[in-house]
Amino acid sequence: MDAFTATTFIDRPQQEVFDFMNDPANFAQWQSGTKSGWWTSEGPVAVGSTCHVEGRMLGRKLVMDLEVTQWEPPTSLGMKASSGPMRFDVTNQFEPKDGGTLLTQDFTGEVGGFFKMAEGLAIKQLKKQVEADGKALKTLLEAK
Repeated sequence: MDAFTATTFIDRPQQEVFDFMNDPANFAQWQSGTKSGWWTSEGPVAVGSTCHVEGRMLGRKLVMDLEVTQWEPPTSLGMKASSGPMRFDVTNQFEPKDGGTLLTQDFTGEVGGFFKMAEGLAIKQLKKQVEADGKALKTLLEAK
């Protein structure tokens, strides 16, 4: 089991950052490994809502189903991967700061399947990707 934290300051209002970041249809715009994402559950988002995400990591296709474990707009969202080669929990905290938003992402997880053979590399790659994705999210939202 590995854990890491990534933080990003985004010079946009908390609600705007929360809304954009937590819509799976937007994932491919700021997550480099994601090709597509969409909600698979009906109704308003709440604890228990699910989404499907497809992408690539370390040159391999990555397909995951995620479940919302914490939903407190606009301050926090927790998700867990309920399928796919990576089992993880992520909690995203959104704090108003200096007229913008401080995003703190806490990841805990482990890899399986092909990725288990390269576990150290996969976790390092995931951390680098999360940090780069935070920068991409910042750039995208601050350009609006």
